[in-house]
Amino acid sequence: MAVRNGLPLEAAALVTEGQGQVLGLGKGAVQSILKDYGITRVLAAEGGRTSRGSMKNMQDYVAFLNGLPQRALIDLKAVERWWVEKVVEYFERSPLRLRLDVGTSLKACLGGLFDEARRRQSMQKGSTLLGGMMQHLVGAKLDMLYPGCGLPHNSFSTADDPTGRAGDFEIGDSVIHVTTAPTRQLLGKCSANLERGLRPLVISSQAGAALAEALAEEMGIGRRVEVLEITQFLVANMLERTAFQGSSRRSAVEELVARYNAIVDRCETDPGYENRGRLMVVSHRDVSRRQGEWCGSRAPSGRLEWGNRYPGA
Repeated sequence: MAVRNGLPLEAAALVTEGQGQVLGLGKGAVQSILKDYGITRVLAAEGGRTSRGSMKNMQDYVAFLNGLPQRALIDLKAVERWWVEKVVEYFERSPLRLRLDVGTSLKACLGGLFDEARRRQSMQKGSTLLGGMMQHLVGAKLDMLYPGCGLPHNSFSTADDPTGRAGDFEIGDSVIHVTTAPTRQLLGKCSANLERGLRPLVISSQAGAALAEALAEEMGIGRRVEVLEITQFLVANMLERTAFQGSSRRSAVEELVARYNAIVDRCETDPGYENRGRLMVVSHRDVSRRQGEWCGSRAPSGRLEWGNRYPGA
């Protein structure tokens, strides 16, 4: 409104007829501004209109803007851009959401999570959010399957060669490689695994799994390398663990989350990953009951959380 009408602003004119809400702070108005900057993610389902603190915040901010020296020279579009940058930072700090809804398959729930991680990663140059999440989810799943084996875990940025590792994980005579984008170099590692009598398994996205199979065929090891799409790897074991009982799937996901938290706490010290790698599991009931409340979660950095903080969820 300041961009359109200029300064000074009149706080009394920014209140709805009923005097209970801030004018122009609904979802539609907020999303329209964000859309101008290429942002389509919803900041809040009801904007800030119904928040009890919104009225006081508006009045204080109007007083601040009106009190600025040389206010006629202020570039209000620059002020708007600054706030939009804060929204982007807020989205990046907010935990990723794994929506666990009744009637939705685990594969679809995980697929939605990976899509969101991929979208966030594209907004941050050089980010490895998706790859780190995939590696640690696989590690968490392996810890669930073999809780007493002391499986070593490493930061996503740790390279195999300097540490002498054959891959991301070694179990029995198998070596697991987790990747978002298989390359000839990775399949070369698989070939080296085979020469040592080890059995390589590549876990990737759907597109990555298809690429890994094609590269393995080209290199003549297609019939000797196992390739799995990551959601298949995660879901198949969870279904078996729950004895195919839908009532048990939430507890299985919660256990996966807890083990993921432990791995991230031990292995990831990069603040960039910690800030963007948070994940929480919510059900439809969690979201509808407290829309947007989780956005302000003070979960420990890098941790995954599930949405059972509301009784009966």
